[in-house]
Amino acid sequence: MYTINNEYIYELEIKKSRFISVLKKVKDITEIDKILSDLKEEYKDATHYCYAYIINDKKKSSDDNEPGGTAGLPILQALEKNNLNYVLCVVIRYFGGIKLGAGGLIRAYSKATSEAIRNSDKIELIKGLEIKFTTNYEEQKRIDYLLQNYQFTKEYGTSITYHALIPEDDLINLNIKELEIIDKKEIEKKC
Repeated sequence: MYTINNEYIYELEIKKSRFISVLKKVKDITEIDKILSDLKEEYKDATHYCYAYIINDKKKSSDDNEPGGTAGLPILQALEKNNLNYVLCVVIRYFGGIKLGAGGLIRAYSKATSEAIRNSDKIELIKGLEIKFTTNYEEQKRIDYLLQNYQFTKEYGTSITYHALIPEDDLINLNIKELEIIDKKEIEKKC
């Protein structure tokens, strides 16, 4: 499974129609409407804003008034074919005056998405764990060293509570007696 590192934009012209693919990394479904709204503002004169996203088990596509199944589905299929997650692809179309037909639209939306994906910077996602544990202040230096390559936060009180995202395979290396596994999730593989 993969995600993208940064936003990527790819443009394609077919029979005078412009197709602008915008790939965005998304963590939560609540981000989608804002991104779509911002793109509609940025590309005000566009004819269609077709899109698809995958966020874990949530998938959705939209043809935005293109003939049914000719835009959103090909975008979604390209995301699935490339094994992507936490990704939104919006393909913005400026109609050039020449109708492409259903087959032509499917090919155009599929190619615009596939080329954007091919050219983007991808990151591998691996099985990870969100963990929580508490330790005393004497252990802080050792624990900070063990967690240096992971994403973590600390809360200070009479003891220190750590929240961390770590690869599942690295859990045994931490050698922490009492920890709570809060959630299993995909995390970005650190190089």
